Amino acid sequence: MCAVYRTAPERIQVGQRTVSTDEMTGVQALERLAPDLPPRPGQVARREFEYKRHGTCSFFINFDVATGQVFSPSSGPTRTEADFVAHVRRTVASDATARQWHFVVDNLDIHRSESLVRYIAALTNCTDDLGVKYVRGVLRSKASRAAFLSDPTHPVVFHYTPKHASWLNQVEIWLSILVRKLLRRGNFRSVEDLRNQVLSFIAYFNRTMAKPFKWTYQGKPLRV
Repeated sequence: MCAVYRTAPERIQVGQRTVSTDEMTGVQALERLAPDLPPRPGQVARREFEYKRHGTCSFFINFDVATGQVFSPSSGPTRTEADFVAHVRRTVASDATARQWHFVVDNLDIHRSESLVRYIAALTNCTDDLGVKYVRGVLRSKASRAAFLSDPTHPVVFHYTPKHASWLNQVEIWLSILVRKLLRRGNFRSVEDLRNQVLSFIAYFNRTMAKPFKWTYQGKPLRV
């Protein structure tokens, strides 16, 4: 995984995009019933604790490892197998000049689903029998589907974080920025207002803060 990040700047020079992707689900659109009270000398800011809940939204976020930009986000009420495939399709369509895409994802089932395998197979013009889910062939198991999706010869390649190490996915760092800067103290009058504020924050981040995360691993043995 560290090697994928380290070589991302080299790959972008030959038209290959490296994208760290994850979801943030069930984000609540909470409207505070009264405005916060600003800080005063000797007193911290005070936040209204009563709120009205307008619903939730799920976000699919792409972090470009080589540039530090967040691009082509998706949002909606659910996070399903079909939602993730649609998000990958939109992401790939966002840059027609890219020769190959590398997606860094965790081991969630929707990241190695039957629908995703069939989408990648169609991209590669694969005519082989993919088999039957849970029975045989590429579709037989999560491991067999992940192996197919990780094939480096495909135009879209998936790189999976180790089990219990989803924190290695760089987009997790960006999602923590979103929580601290916007969601934790945000005030949202509707789900649409929540979506618009998140999109506005992404645009602001790209203008003012975007840069690649510093990944310091150099391939040396780790000391225990």
